[in-house]
Order: sequence, then structure tokens, then C-alpha cells
Amino acid sequence: MMRVMNRNKAVQIIILLAVLAVGGITIASGAFSANSSVPKAGDMAPEFTLAGLDGADHSLSDYRGKAVMINFWGSFCPPCVREMPAIQKQYEKTAGADFTVLGINLDESVVTVKSFINQHGVTFPILLDKDTVRERYGVTAFPTTFFLDKKGKIMVRHEGEMSEDFIKATLAKLLAD
Repeated sequence: MMRVMNRNKAVQIIILLAVLAVGGITIASGAFSANSSVPKAGDMAPEFTLAGLDGADHSLSDYRGKAVMINFWGSFCPPCVREMPAIQKQYEKTAGADFTVLGINLDESVVTVKSFINQHGVTFPILLDKDTVRERYGVTAFPTTFFLDKKGKIMVRHEGEMSEDFIKATLAKLLAD
């Protein structure tokens, strides 16, 4: 009888260790694969196609040959709202340069986005995302902005609100290359 109980206990311990090992491997592989897929400075920006407020489809590849600022934003996000005038101002100052801004809205209704854009006088392309591009770019904090060179390589990934001076300085470096 004692021998059977010891054997059952040993089997239980082995099963517990196996479950813990499999769980640990699963968690570790998920963490490493998630981190490796998040685009960072030096990586090529993932391609996407999104509908714009203008009714047209916009693909990132349409802007190859131009430096691009991709800004993930939402009207519900106070830092996004605060930085929007600075982004618009720099967009206007660089008109005619090989540069554009793509504002990617974070899954808000078209009515909400149009109202915000009209209220704030935004004239750069606004694209509508249903979280697919946000996820592909690993965006978890708002706002998050990517600055791409003319070949589509990420030069800067910035999380959080940007000052006008930061935008101006980053664009100066980007457009000088």
C-alpha cells in the first residue's frame, strides 16, 4: 500500500513539473515573439492599406520616395489632442518637400474623426484603423509616432506627446538625409 502511494505521489510531481515546464516555455516564447515583431528604429515599416477620410485607400508604399510621419492618435487622448496643432504646423511648413504626415485614427467613428479634424483644421491625410495596423506596429501607448525615411525605414519611434520643437528637429534630421 505504501509503495502505491509513493508511486502516485511521484507521478503527480512529474505531471506538475511537466505542466510548469510547458507553461514556462509557452509564456517565454510568447514574450519573445511579441517583442521581436514590434518594429523599431532601423526596421522597415510594415506595409499597410487603410481607408482615408477622403474616401480613398492609402497604402504606405504610395508614399515611397517621401519621408513620412505616421501618427497613431485618438480624440479621446489628451496628449494626442495637444500635439495635433504642432503636427499640423510642421506639415504646413514642409509643404512641397518630400514629406507627408499620415494620421492613423484609433478605431473611432467617422463622425467623431471628421468633427475633430474640422474643429482643429487638420489637412494631412487621416486614415481609419480598426486596430489591425496599430497591432502590427506594436502601438500600446497613445500617441505613438513613427518617422520614416524616404525608403520606408523607421528612423524614430516616439511614444507619448511630442513638442513642436521635437517634431521640427526630427524632421530637420529626416529631411537632411
